[in-house]
Amino acid sequence: MKYNFYGWQTADIKDADGRTPRDYYDLLADVWCEETCAPASRGVWSEENKTAGQCSITAFAIQDIYGGDVYGIPLENGNFHCFNKVGGCVFDLTSEQFGDQKLDYENCYLQDRNVHFANEDKKSRYELLKKKLEERMNK
Repeated sequence: MKYNFYGWQTADIKDADGRTPRDYYDLLADVWCEETCAPASRGVWSEENKTAGQCSITAFAIQDIYGGDVYGIPLENGNFHCFNKVGGCVFDLTSEQFGDQKLDYENCYLQDRNVHFANEDKKSRYELLKKKLEERMNK
């Protein structure tokens, strides 16, 4: 199967149950929703664009599973687009939201979950995403 997220071809790391980031993408595709989307992106979120506004909460949820680091690509609006780096494996489960736009995954900034989760809305969206993911994994 072909995926469209950045790094899908080499995202072969496995969690304790043998799941790869591709497996988590499949699980998250059933979990991402308008409720977990960043408020500023809700106007562009849709069933066809499920990854819109999901980057930081997804990257930190995946960090909980694999460890590694969350990095941010600086965006024109002053925000960061977050992705995961685990050892030499770099992948971005929410990169599809940018369509054909090429993002630069080099020289990015390490992201601190405490800074991100100082925003109560973001923290609650992260907790909702984690809860929905756990429920989906237990089906």
